[in-house]
Amino acid sequence: MDKTNTIKPEELNTRDKIRDVQIVDEMQKAYLDYAMSVIVARALPDARDGLKPVQRRIIYAMFEQGMLPNSRYQKCAAVVGEVLKKYHPHGDSSVYDALVRMAQPFSLRYPLIDGQGNFGSIDGDSAAAMRYTEAKLAKISMELLQNINEETVNFMENYSGDYKEPILLPTTVPNLLLNGASGIAVGMATNIPPHNLGELVDGTIVLIENYKPVLENKIMLPKARSPFESAQETESRRTDIVERDIPIFESTSTVEDLFKYIKGPDFPTGGVIYNKADIIQGYATGKGKVTMRAITNIEEIKGGKHNIVISELPYQVNKAKLVSKIADLVKLKKVDGITDLRDESDRKGIRVVVELKQTARPQKVLNTLFKHTELQLNFNTNSVALVNNEPKVMTLKMVLEEFVRHRQHVVIRRNEYNLAKLLEREHILQGLKIALDHIDEVIKTIRNSKDTEEAKTNLVKKFELTIIQAEAILDMQLRRLAQLEREKIENELKEVLGKINNIKAILKSPEKILKIIKDELIETKEKFGDKRRTKIIVGKVGTFSEEDLVVEEESILAYTKSGYIKRMKLASYKQQGRGGKGVRGMSKKNEDEITNLAFVNTHDDILFFTNLGRVYKKKVWDIPESSRTAKGNSIINFLDLKQGEKVAEFCTYNPKEEKEIKYVFFATEKGKVKKTALTDFENIRQNGIIAIGLKDNDKLVCTNFTTGDQDIIIVTKKGKAIRFSEKKVRPMGRTAGGVTGIKLRKEDYVITARTVDKDRKDLYNLTITEKGHGKKTNLTSFGAQNRGGKGLIAAKVTAKTGDLVDSIIVENKGDVLLTSAEGQAIRLSVKKIPTLSRSTQGVILIRFKGDDILSSIALIEEEKESEK
Repeated sequence: MDKTNTIKPEELNTRDKIRDVQIVDEMQKAYLDYAMSVIVARALPDARDGLKPVQRRIIYAMFEQGMLPNSRYQKCAAVVGEVLKKYHPHGDSSVYDALVRMAQPFSLRYPLIDGQGNFGSIDGDSAAAMRYTEAKLAKISMELLQNINEETVNFMENYSGDYKEPILLPTTVPNLLLNGASGIAVGMATNIPPHNLGELVDGTIVLIENYKPVLENKIMLPKARSPFESAQETESRRTDIVERDIPIFESTSTVEDLFKYIKGPDFPTGGVIYNKADIIQGYATGKGKVTMRAITNIEEIKGGKHNIVISELPYQVNKAKLVSKIADLVKLKKVDGITDLRDESDRKGIRVVVELKQTARPQKVLNTLFKHTELQLNFNTNSVALVNNEPKVMTLKMVLEEFVRHRQHVVIRRNEYNLAKLLEREHILQGLKIALDHIDEVIKTIRNSKDTEEAKTNLVKKFELTIIQAEAILDMQLRRLAQLEREKIENELKEVLGKINNIKAILKSPEKILKIIKDELIETKEKFGDKRRTKIIVGKVGTFSEEDLVVEEESILAYTKSGYIKRMKLASYKQQGRGGKGVRGMSKKNEDEITNLAFVNTHDDILFFTNLGRVYKKKVWDIPESSRTAKGNSIINFLDLKQGEKVAEFCTYNPKEEKEIKYVFFATEKGKVKKTALTDFENIRQNGIIAIGLKDNDKLVCTNFTTGDQDIIIVTKKGKAIRFSEKKVRPMGRTAGGVTGIKLRKEDYVITARTVDKDRKDLYNLTITEKGHGKKTNLTSFGAQNRGGKGLIAAKVTAKTGDLVDSIIVENKGDVLLTSAEGQAIRLSVKKIPTLSRSTQGVILIRFKGDDILSSIALIEEEKESEK
């Protein structure tokens, strides 16, 4: 017999197990198994708690180890070892990298790990080795773990079957949107931006309040816990899923409804995001694009130079690489005008300084940097998450609905767990009460029994108790036989019965369950809610119209001689008596003074007119709000001004409310006037357009909006005034220089021009001089004249009063705000300013220190303030 062909019995058994399969089919099956493993077990978060498996395992392992917010820090190596040992059979670097990211304040909006040591930086520096760093759970992580030991979520066996781990966490916050998520699976990826906790809570509450019960779809959960349940019974019950008489949560709210509260992503690094339409599209479809920009500021330095200062970066931008990229652009001469680049960042925050040449146009350089660097980039939203272990593209509403459904399950299971515990206690208390009611017989029965088992049996038979009740009686201490202890047991029984009835009522009412969810959300917001970090701009990049996060309110807008502007709350200046010293105004540069002061609404349009005759357009809300004493921001942060160009005048109007406005009326220092149709200024480019042609070193001093049927009053420095109908000035194009409005005497020039409704008799001309003298004069004293005349006396100007600073048209109500060259300010009631004739010099309205003089005046209208 040939031994080479002999088949051993064990080989025969092995061959019986071999199957012939097509390699294509086998490869397809193996690849799909691998893909689903990556999708479900690694890369994608669960829609309910917003965590990937490795993140969930890290948080739970730290919780099990007692690394709580109020405990001491422990080595990260201990956490990684515990996670690898019990839950995550992969490499240690994957666990530590996930832990590090959860501790980085520039990666997560609300970090889940409180780290101590080097956890990396925004410059891309890697964290120190895990043997050097320490960590514990952050306070907000306890919201993810709340009630986890009350059977609120299912547990599963770990990879070895030796330990149990939660399938998900019973989070009280919508963590998927709160901290966002990013991951690359097989054939799909997810990229969800972080959001503001307060906004998410407000949006979820609106979703809950618009609850729509779907009666045909009921909640499916494990059977309710029974009192005195054994561990074996618990395992068996968890696999027995039954339908509850509670509808699955759905809401009638739309994405547009939610967007009123959830304004958009809120990145941990701040910055600015653009385009409301793109944000809504991302929320409505689960896929979208958000344009992010850094926060930059243009600062003026010595020698007339400017710096571009970067203080906040777009999300996930590496600062060191950004600085290197800017340096490369300068070397390659793709950016002109940069002389120096410095990273001055410290523990207080980011500060990257780009120093410019004196001849450089700051806004142009900044726009070039936006174009060629990561100062501006897109965040591509792709909201993919696991729903019942299946990947789905989810809208904003779907994510929040899934979270509320999860909270429904948690609240139901928590209450069922507590109900079972209460029923256990109630059962024992009922037995103790029976024993106390028959205390003598109970004692006698126990004494007559030879051992504990016989005593237990006799108690059960004689008093119709259960084994559990009998054991509780036997365990009862003698001191509990006192009358006071009897009352305690009766009171406790009453309290327990009340709690039982309350929980039963909750479990029968979907509305009560939702109210608990809502109340817990509000409580979480009160503990962890904070202000939004990322600003939102309504339009696309370049439109610079800030989103309506800014409340529509009245404000004061101040502009200084050296080009600084700021917006202040109206309440910054309280009303005072005539002749006072006022309060301190803005802190300003040497030889600086407020030249323009206006009462505005945050939703007004501002037209800025410059000394070169150009006009720029902004919204009032574009100007940041400052305190009364703040210096403000340089105007070049907002306008793309040319070299040597300065703002000469600005005026504001609300295009939605003041629809009767037809023209812009101009007055120059040398007495020239013109009017141009407002429609000519509708499409103002970012770098401005021509507004008026100026000749012979003339300067624009005043602009007004008119209806086409008003009178104009021009006032000069030496106290002259002329009134004429605006119809005597024909409409002209933007490039025209205008016609003569008033003939000026030597050394005199125009300081202002105001519009007046010709038929009104209740108006006054309020004049203010350099040394604080002022008065009101009824406008009926100023008769209409032909354009081009020499005018009438408006106020008597002497060495004692100084020249006129300004003249405004007022009613006999409201307030005026006076500001001096040294920053002194006072707010006065118009009624307290005396009404005098044209030829008088007025009375003292404000007293100055030293050589200080008045620089500007603004009217605060009573009606508008009362509407605020």
